[in-house]
Amino acid sequence: MSPLPSLSALDALAKADGIEVKRQEALLKTGALQTAILTSENFSIIATDEKGIIQLFNVGAERMLGYMAAEVVNKINPSDIHDPQEVMARAQALSAELATTITPGFEALAFKASRGIEDIYELTYICKDGSRFPAIVSITALRDDLGTIIGYLLIGTDNSVRKQVEVALKESMAVAEKANLAKSDFLSSMSHELRTPLSAILGFAQLIESGTPEPTPSQKRSVDQILQAGWYLLDLINEILDLALIESGKLSLSLEPVSLAEVMRECETMIESQAEKRGIAVSFPELDSPIFVNVDRTRLKQVLINLLSNAIKYNTEHGKVTIKCVGLTPGRIRICVEDTGEGLAREKIDQLFQPFNRLGQEASTEQGTGIGLVMTKRLVELMGGAIGVESAVGKGSMFWIELNITTEQKFSPELLNLALGPAAHEPADLQTCTVLYVEDNPANLMLVEDLIARRADFRLLSARDGISGIAIARASLPDFVLMDINLPGISGITAMKILSEDPLTRGIPVVALSANAMPRDIEKGLEAGFFRYLTKPIKINEFMETLDLMFTLAKSKKDGAAAKGVTP
Repeated sequence: MSPLPSLSALDALAKADGIEVKRQEALLKTGALQTAILTSENFSIIATDEKGIIQLFNVGAERMLGYMAAEVVNKINPSDIHDPQEVMARAQALSAELATTITPGFEALAFKASRGIEDIYELTYICKDGSRFPAIVSITALRDDLGTIIGYLLIGTDNSVRKQVEVALKESMAVAEKANLAKSDFLSSMSHELRTPLSAILGFAQLIESGTPEPTPSQKRSVDQILQAGWYLLDLINEILDLALIESGKLSLSLEPVSLAEVMRECETMIESQAEKRGIAVSFPELDSPIFVNVDRTRLKQVLINLLSNAIKYNTEHGKVTIKCVGLTPGRIRICVEDTGEGLAREKIDQLFQPFNRLGQEASTEQGTGIGLVMTKRLVELMGGAIGVESAVGKGSMFWIELNITTEQKFSPELLNLALGPAAHEPADLQTCTVLYVEDNPANLMLVEDLIARRADFRLLSARDGISGIAIARASLPDFVLMDINLPGISGITAMKILSEDPLTRGIPVVALSANAMPRDIEKGLEAGFFRYLTKPIKINEFMETLDLMFTLAKSKKDGAAAKGVTP
């Protein structure tokens, strides 16, 4: 009779049986997982041997591609069901990338995987019925215990939905871009159409104001009203167009180191008259050391003038406006504009930066558009800054902006001389500067004729279109040309380019004088080759300064030619 197994031996057997049961359960679970993967309809799973011949073609691959496994296993490789042109292009791209020759076919699909490089590619699958769909495929090399490649595994997903979304997105972006371009062109056109009549109104009003004999007191009051309304309308046009430009993302800024003290001095000069008329005392800070901020100089002045103008307009009688500069964290400065006005309630502060909201001031005598603060906020933020306000009813308001501090920009002597501007005009000179004005608008031509008539040292020629302007320029060789942009026949830009390409006239500076006054228009004109770009309505001081500059250049050119014994 054989001896009974000991208790410890029974325990060992039981434990071994438990381990085997768990092993069998794990195998069953693994088999179930493998079966679930291989029968999944959401992924195409294709396995090949080391030569690329398909050995496994799962249910998902059958559903996506329309082939049954029996039709492809041991018969074709995956490159046979890809777009051949795309496979060829991939082979060429990989050959260039990896500096080796890769032949079109399965090698182009498996080359990276065979080198142990993770590879996911996008190619088009061709189904049994000839239909196509874009797929994202991940390919991995399969190796045995010795590391030898025994095949490849390709897992693919249908990328049609994503591609459709991408196409729809691109189409939407194209439509939006086209709409933005149309909006920009419309704004530019509207700017020109509105500025053209304003140019005549403001130009002739300024001529009457400064003419001889001087206007009577009654006439002067009328002219003042015309000028006040005209400049206000121009400001309104500019603000609306600027706001539209910002909203469409078309406004370009030129950020550079700008001296805060210089901008403050310029702003002080610009608002001095407005403050005096209202009896408002304005106090600007004395900066202990030079401070340079990284901003667009023109836009910073626009921001500060708007804040200062509001502080003066909405102040109490004989009130005060105080400007302070406060250092914050390193690299940041806060500029505060504080007034002694009536102040704002909390609910009005929340509405401050809404377009066209004047906070109940519509019926007051103060002119305003309700978009100045909106513009100010957007401009400050575009320059990397921030804006805020603190106010209390009966105690006044303090608007502040924060800007980034930067280091001073260093100029070369040549650039510094250029920045200082032209030398002063020498009126007592026997030489005459000839200017050709190409303009089709009679009112604009008449205005410039009246302005030039005030200068004994200038002679004016005129042309009504670009073709005539080119002919007169070639015949008369003026010292410079004033050129409108929107001309009948050819544009002013085209006429300027023709003059610049002609050896006879290429040395004649051409100054644009146009109602196309959007920043994009000005930038486009200067890039095209205009010497300067003046906008309408004409600002007489700016126009006269340009005449001074052109006279100085013409005189210098003639003196240089005379010294060489050459007729200019």
